[in-house]
Amino acid sequence: MKHSKKFEAALKLVDKTKVYTVKEAVEVIGKTSTTKFDASVGISFNLNINTKAADQQIRGTVILPAGSGKNVRVCAITSKVDEAKAAGADFAGGKDLLEKISNEKWFDFDVMCATPEMMGEIGKLGRVLGPKGLMPNPKTGTVGPDITKMVSELKAGKVEYRADKDGNVNLAVGKCSFEPAKLEENVNAVVNQILKVRPASVKGVYVKSCHLSTTMGPSIKLSIGD
Repeated sequence: MKHSKKFEAALKLVDKTKVYTVKEAVEVIGKTSTTKFDASVGISFNLNINTKAADQQIRGTVILPAGSGKNVRVCAITSKVDEAKAAGADFAGGKDLLEKISNEKWFDFDVMCATPEMMGEIGKLGRVLGPKGLMPNPKTGTVGPDITKMVSELKAGKVEYRADKDGNVNLAVGKCSFEPAKLEENVNAVVNQILKVRPASVKGVYVKSCHLSTTMGPSIKLSIGD
């Protein structure tokens, strides 16, 4: 496969024979972007898990200390509308917003959170919200009584991770424009979380590989001490 000149130049910045520490990787990664826009930086894990086993389902959330670099539009479905708006929710309401979604096919938001009393109504839109990954779920911290906390964390950079059927976990950890120290904070937060949720039933190596890369850029192999 033939690569562009920009990609070839970026590739030369990465030593493919080397396994980088997080600190080393974030110093290089911003220079490998081949796009004209502020590219995202992503981290990918390949885990030694059996995704068919109930006790080896890897899913949850992690707060990126330096934020995601993205303005996350939060829709809060709650009876505590004033609290949600005060916390920074872009949209807050109850049945009115659910009717807007149902009748107008309105999805001008990135994530939905809700207080428990609204889940019965939200459940009626499960077939619409589910396929788009917008259904609130206690496992991802998007359902709970504290609407202020949920909205604040989502606006601050709380992101969801989930292993696919092949044991891969992929998520964005920031932008190329981030200072290396800020990017390092985010990468370490994600790495520590993935290591923390290692299933007790996994024997031997848990993280088979871990890479950092930019949108359309070369990947850097990370050493994360598993």
